Amino acid sequence: MQRKHIEVFGIVQGVGFRFYTERIALKYNITGTVQNVEDFVDIYAQGDEEDIAAFTEAVIKGASPSSQVDDYNIEDLDIDHDLKKFKTI
Repeated sequence: MQRKHIEVFGIVQGVGFRFYTERIALKYNITGTVQNVEDFVDIYAQGDEEDIAAFTEAVIKGASPSSQVDDYNIEDLDIDHDLKKFKTI
């Protein structure tokens, strides 16, 4: 089990990025959150190692067809055993 904090920069707001991120999270059984913050998208994601890797790769390639990811940061976090689902904030 892994938990990541992912900040995604670029054309990621107003293009359905959060909606597509939530769909990708459901596909890979990821729990956590996604939200717009200032000029980037903030994601907290938790799941099995392979699922987190696939989710992260899909998100940084551009979750939404209209998005353009210019940069991203990924930070490892401690597991949150209270997370039960993935939601858009």
